[in-house]
Amino acid sequence: MNRETAISRFEIILIFLLAVSPVLMTYPYRVNIFISWEGAYRISQGEMPFSDFGIPMGYMFWAVPALFFKIFGPQMVTLIKAQAFLNILSGFAFRSILRSFRLGPVIRFASVVFFVLTYSLVNFWPWYNHSVIVYELISLAFLMAYLLRERNMLWLILAAVFCFLSFFTKQDGGGLCLMISLVLLGYDARMERKWKAPLIYLSAVAATAALILLPLSREGFSFWFNLGQPPHSSRVSLVDVLSGLLAESKALRMSMIFIALLGFALFYRDRKLFWQKDRILWLLLVLGILVQAIILQETSYTPPDNNIYYLSFVCAWMLWALAELLPLPWNSYGTLAGLCLAILLLQSGRYAGYVTSMLTPNRSKAGGIELSPQGENVVGRNNFLLYLDRRKDIPASQWVPSRIPVFRNMILPRPTVEGMDRLLAMEECRKKDPKVLNMTELTPLAAAVPFTYDRGIYEPLWHHLGVSMFNRQAQTYEDRIAGKYYDIVLFEYIPGLNNFFPFRIRDSLQKHYQKVDSFYAPRMGQESMGTVEVYRR
Repeated sequence: MNRETAISRFEIILIFLLAVSPVLMTYPYRVNIFISWEGAYRISQGEMPFSDFGIPMGYMFWAVPALFFKIFGPQMVTLIKAQAFLNILSGFAFRSILRSFRLGPVIRFASVVFFVLTYSLVNFWPWYNHSVIVYELISLAFLMAYLLRERNMLWLILAAVFCFLSFFTKQDGGGLCLMISLVLLGYDARMERKWKAPLIYLSAVAATAALILLPLSREGFSFWFNLGQPPHSSRVSLVDVLSGLLAESKALRMSMIFIALLGFALFYRDRKLFWQKDRILWLLLVLGILVQAIILQETSYTPPDNNIYYLSFVCAWMLWALAELLPLPWNSYGTLAGLCLAILLLQSGRYAGYVTSMLTPNRSKAGGIELSPQGENVVGRNNFLLYLDRRKDIPASQWVPSRIPVFRNMILPRPTVEGMDRLLAMEECRKKDPKVLNMTELTPLAAAVPFTYDRGIYEPLWHHLGVSMFNRQAQTYEDRIAGKYYDIVLFEYIPGLNNFFPFRIRDSLQKHYQKVDSFYAPRMGQESMGTVEVYRR
């Protein structure tokens, strides 16, 4: 087996191992994961977006999790299995892009290591701001294969299909994917003096859009799909983009500087290098990804580092540029080992939690009293701060598993687990098909009770006022509450978040329903702590 074949096989093994390993672990219930579960569950039950419920973007984010729910069941851990599959796809897509640019095996392997540690390993829950990039990477992989490997029209059409799937996951990332692709195709067409490929690509994007959107062309779709039209509000602001870049994004600014310096050095050394089509395409792609990352940090701001994928492209480009500039043994195993060690050290924060949890599984990470073997009080960086008011925050080290099957492999605050047990024991939850309104993050209770959702074009999937529901929906819920339509209403009160669950609905509940219980919401961080309140007629 030659060196390149061996390294290629190690890449494949690495992508699989780091994608699948999170499935074997137990996790705290994650903030916002309720959206992923409910959309996947309802689609797996046969409900259709824009018909049975409304969402402000396309439904491709939920397509893979819904398929996995059909195969493995609607347990929370199934979402992690679905994300493992998406991480495998994204890893191979990134690897394919690097192979299209013919990067050396050592540089390619180091870049893949950087990608899986930086982007895949930490994204073990499905989230739309991540899924949109997965579809984009697949689209770009097909596009680069067409432009740089083989002029196979199938690759071009598949690139267009996945570009639209990216757009129909999240409008901002998918729209920028389309722009990047058109720039690359435009440059290629200019160099080849043939404009057939961009026209075919745009036609394939339009055909894919027509196939998916025509069945949805009804009144509700134009209401829900967010293009900045009322009742939505646009999140794109040039002032915010520039402010975010200049005031916050040190890594982005450093990336731009390093690329400029290395690019100047390459051009200064050999001006012919930048007349080679594959090299210009490589630079245009990296610059396009950088521009996308600058915009996405303002339009898709949760989680805060959801645009971190750009660093993998920057890393790969910089290593390639250094290989062009420096006469080092870039294809030796020694260089490979050195680069991997450097990346492991640089990105240690991405996997440190896995290591420390395995080395000290029973140790409180923060705020716990710890005694030495001799019975002395131990004070260190992990426990010098104590939680003075445990009603405000319960550290994850004190979370416990639930006996409810759908929450298997999850841990939650003990009061949350006990509160859910009390809820399931209520008379209303034991009746057949109870009328339940669940405005909380504990959406898997729909399978545990079980209950059916309100269905209709104007029923929102989730209840963030101004994002995924609007005053029209809030008024509908208030009318139902006033008419005592629901047997039970669950409401999560989070005073620190802007109408994450609408405050006006809680006001209506307190007027027309009786609060019979309350318990902790499964959240960490005092700024966004919440309480699940249980109301009955």
